[in-house]
Amino acid sequence: MSGRQHGAGRWTPWLYLAPALVVLGGLLLYPIYQLGLISFLEYTQAQVSGGEPTSFRGLANYRELFTDGQFRQVLAATVVFAAACVAATLAVGCALAVLLTKVRALPRLALMLAALGAWATPAVTGSTVWLFLFDPDFGPVDKALTWMGLSGFDGYAWTYDRYSAFALVLLEIVWCSFPFVMVTVYAGIRAIPDEVLEAAALDGASQWRIWRDVMAPMLRPILMVVTIQSVIWDFKVFTQIYVMTNGGGIAGQNMTLNVYAYQKAFASSQYSLGSAIGVVMLLILLTVTVGYLRMLRRQGEEI
Repeated sequence: MSGRQHGAGRWTPWLYLAPALVVLGGLLLYPIYQLGLISFLEYTQAQVSGGEPTSFRGLANYRELFTDGQFRQVLAATVVFAAACVAATLAVGCALAVLLTKVRALPRLALMLAALGAWATPAVTGSTVWLFLFDPDFGPVDKALTWMGLSGFDGYAWTYDRYSAFALVLLEIVWCSFPFVMVTVYAGIRAIPDEVLEAAALDGASQWRIWRDVMAPMLRPILMVVTIQSVIWDFKVFTQIYVMTNGGGIAGQNMTLNVYAYQKAFASSQYSLGSAIGVVMLLILLTVTVGYLRMLRRQGEEI
């Protein structure tokens, strides 16, 4: 093969990818550019309506954000809340994926259908249903806990306290997110040769040891995908927090970055500050994703 043919063959995959890259560039790159541009401007309702000219502020919006005590509090709460959601979702999804390999066909089908039903439920609908379940007056959860003899749950309002409200939202997010992890990991487990698992069981390994030392290393690419997806989804969660805590809780005690950005941009008409929050979220997600990929790559090289 001549050098010219080799060079042409090297560019062939990019020619096939070009239409998709153009579409993705229009859908992603241009909005990100506009988001970053607005974050450097003075852009409020006055500028939107044309009453005052748009002025360049440089990093002033970012300085205002990072000197705002509420922003730092919301940022810390978002990181902790997202980490808890990711850990719980992965734990539940992986455990049920292993369970699917142990049960018979009919229970497996029932579990898969129930999980996919939760996954297909719209976020607003699911949040409303969970609010009803934990309603202090009519919710069956409080009534069941009271019937079991647990004191303090008669008419308990879960969304009034900061931590119980976050816990309630976490449960709803795990409920609607674990099916993706379960189905993906289950498909990966089914692709593992049965001989490998049987050999580990014959060597006396417990189910936990088989998962940790056999399945998890072989499922590393799949676990990488579901972890990154969960980080992105849970870090930018909006609907569940907004619906279940009525816009961020009492005095904003359950605010996350996405809700905080919404409040700044649309409730307060400070579009430049809302855009700056969006840029900060984008940089955090990129940093976490790249760091996680590098960590997994180093672990793969050591094995």
